[in-house]
Amino acid sequence: MLETSARLLELLSLLQLKPDWTSAELSARLGVSTRTVRADVVRLRSLGYPVDARPGVAGGYRLAAGTAMPPLLLGDDEAVAVAVALGVAATRRTGVEETSLTALAKLEQVLPARLRRRVQAVREATSAVPGLEPSLDLSVLGAVAAAVRGHERLRFGYTKKRGGEGSRHVEPQRLVSWGPLWYLLAWDLDRDDWRVFRVDRMAPHAPTGARFPPRAISEDDAVELVVGRVSTASWTYRSRVLVHAPAAEVAARIPIPLDIEVVDESTCRLELGADDPDGLALWLAQLDADVEVLDGDELAGAFDRLATRFRRAADGAATG
Repeated sequence: MLETSARLLELLSLLQLKPDWTSAELSARLGVSTRTVRADVVRLRSLGYPVDARPGVAGGYRLAAGTAMPPLLLGDDEAVAVAVALGVAATRRTGVEETSLTALAKLEQVLPARLRRRVQAVREATSAVPGLEPSLDLSVLGAVAAAVRGHERLRFGYTKKRGGEGSRHVEPQRLVSWGPLWYLLAWDLDRDDWRVFRVDRMAPHAPTGARFPPRAISEDDAVELVVGRVSTASWTYRSRVLVHAPAAEVAARIPIPLDIEVVDESTCRLELGADDPDGLALWLAQLDADVEVLDGDELAGAFDRLATRFRRAADGAATG
């Protein structure tokens, strides 16, 4: 016969396995009397699990939906499936990236070593069709998320934007998802200032185990700081453009947060930039609206080259 605590966990697992159980079924599975089953149901209710009872000869029990989410018991296969699915969700543009990552960090913290190896094996055996976004090692993302959640100092190798390797020692504050990329906002202990790091360029070292009190910064301020450091502060080429489309429509088409100035109901202005003016011109052309360059000779030249290229393509099609 199982001890009381172990029996409660087994009973909870059974109730989560299928919707309805009779008292006799639970009694047989647990190897106890129906009276003990009734007592264990009362204990589960006292712990916050909403267990409904049906009276009568064919009566039984069902785990119902309550006002709060109770802890779930997962089997080995279920835990691996959930971990893999959360990892996929954390790297997709579905609106639940950060929530998925938080849940994944909590789950991986309690996974037994044998299940961690199975999750890692699934990730290593899975491939995706390459896209424009860089590949992301979920084990790195998970390690960084765990350090953020546990307020633990982090040491890692970092590949700089223009090549070269460096080592960093930081207090990780928050992970921010932007487009296909994840960024870490952290307090750099060597530079005594905020720094932003791309997670796909990080190579975490062994956990330091050193805790730190988190710094006071709101979620909105963290996002604004990341956007400022990653976008406008790092642009090589800057330009101001007038877009002949309503500001709301332009904002909906732009995948990154930018300040858009409303001119009137059908036009707006925005300042933006990039390392490659030709790529920026091509990107602006996809807004499906007329664009005027107000400031930025490099962007104007890029539009001129793009127009020439498009004209050659159109002339070639007409000739054919």
